[in-house]
Amino acid sequence: MPHFADRAHSAAAPEDVWKLLYDPTRFPEWWAGVGTVERADPGSYTMYPDGYPDFPMPQTLTTAPGCVAISCQVSDLRFEWRLRPDGTGTEITVDVELPSREAHRLPTQRDLIHRSMLALAALAATP
Repeated sequence: MPHFADRAHSAAAPEDVWKLLYDPTRFPEWWAGVGTVERADPGSYTMYPDGYPDFPMPQTLTTAPGCVAISCQVSDLRFEWRLRPDGTGTEITVDVELPSREAHRLPTQRDLIHRSMLALAALAATP
């Protein structure tokens, strides 16, 4: 199964990063490629990609202390975000898994997630 990981540092406290990561309605503010989000039940939401307002993509969201896992119900991509205090802010890591049939999307997903990590880190640190 194709996968990759990325990491970033935010000057923000873990609680401030968590507020952006836990709330899918905030994803369009920092997650590259996410156009809009509609919240459904507490453990699910629907994401509409940038440029595709008529293409709903249901997602599940589960949490554990310091961890948010998101699974796309359409393409089976899985994102596991983790936060860890590092003394000067927060270390943000993400592990991404793609099913073999989506392997061709690996370079694009790497780029989108890297840009998203940097945007998340910066937005969380903005007063």
